[in-house]
Amino acid sequence: MKKNIVITIARQYGSGGRTVGEMLADELGIHYYDHELMKLAADESGISEQLFVQADENVSSKNPFLAGVIKSVYNGEILPPESNDFTKMENLFNLQAAVIRKLADTESCVIIGRAANFVLKDYDNAVRVFVHAPNDFLMEQAAMKQPMRGKELEKFIEKTDGRKVAYYKYYTGGEWDDARGYDLCLDSSKLGFRKCADEIKAYIKVRFGDDIFEK
Repeated sequence: MKKNIVITIARQYGSGGRTVGEMLADELGIHYYDHELMKLAADESGISEQLFVQADENVSSKNPFLAGVIKSVYNGEILPPESNDFTKMENLFNLQAAVIRKLADTESCVIIGRAANFVLKDYDNAVRVFVHAPNDFLMEQAAMKQPMRGKELEKFIEKTDGRKVAYYKYYTGGEWDDARGYDLCLDSSKLGFRKCADEIKAYIKVRFGDDIFEK
């Protein structure tokens, strides 16, 4: 591509957002980052990757409503290694955010989750996408990967997305599914995964020029 374009994708469980992101990365010949961001942050900071994983689990396990009260809104500040709070959850998030910003400065890529849309909200080269779908579609897609059915599967989806709500609220103070935090909100049940990817590419062309994908 003629300039660095970073596509951030937040998605409901079962909406196929991860699949859409993988399609885009493959077709555009760019990197795809998901949980790998924790490894990159660990490598950059010298902190065990497991601590990043545990920090995610700690926030995600909080009640989403409690997260609305007890929150630590991201401000970009990174504590030095000698600080006693160097491995606190808030600093671990800031270290991941620094990796996300570094990627946005240096390469085109697709980033899944990690509140990347908020971290890059002031970046002109960020395309922030939210992929969603009605409950029946989410249930249908989730059933292809999970052994659960009926109410059990519905609760699993609610719990999974509830973790994302809590994570986002805790670190950003915002609402994960607020359309104002995204450039595009796509209903994958109406478009399908293929057309979602096509719509994102079409938007990038309209915003950055028809020749954006040329080398």
